[in-house]
Amino acid sequence: MNDEDFMKLAIIEADKAAAEEEIPVGAIAVLNGEVIASEHNRMEQLHDATAHAEILLLRKVGSLLGDWRMSEVTVYVTKEPCVMCGGAMVNAHLKKVVYGLRDPRSGADTLNLLRNPALLYQVQSTGGILEEECKKQFQAFFIRRRKEGTRKQ
Repeated sequence: MNDEDFMKLAIIEADKAAAEEEIPVGAIAVLNGEVIASEHNRMEQLHDATAHAEILLLRKVGSLLGDWRMSEVTVYVTKEPCVMCGGAMVNAHLKKVVYGLRDPRSGADTLNLLRNPALLYQVQSTGGILEEECKKQFQAFFIRRRKEGTRKQ
């Protein structure tokens, strides 16, 4: 499987989030070419501002591996990680993050958090994989949410 194939799986995970009225971000973890875990946003369900797909995924992978160090794991996520998630990826010694939709205002890659030479560890990153599909998914969710008047602040 290649980056696009894995991103398609992350998009499916993001669909689950949207179906649960969560912001549609999905993430999967890959180790040695195999998907080992998947997650999606659960902030509304868990009433937890930190329940982003990436954070939940890192917790799950840590439990599966029995280690917080993830130096051989690649995470595929439908939207560029925020600073919180990017910081967690750096702290987890993640090998690589591959994301779809770029976040030009507050993305961890955009802000040079993932590969910042001042930090002890850097995470490889690739952005824009199936970006148009990820963008359409995001836009459709927020259009529907505005129509239904279910927008939360």
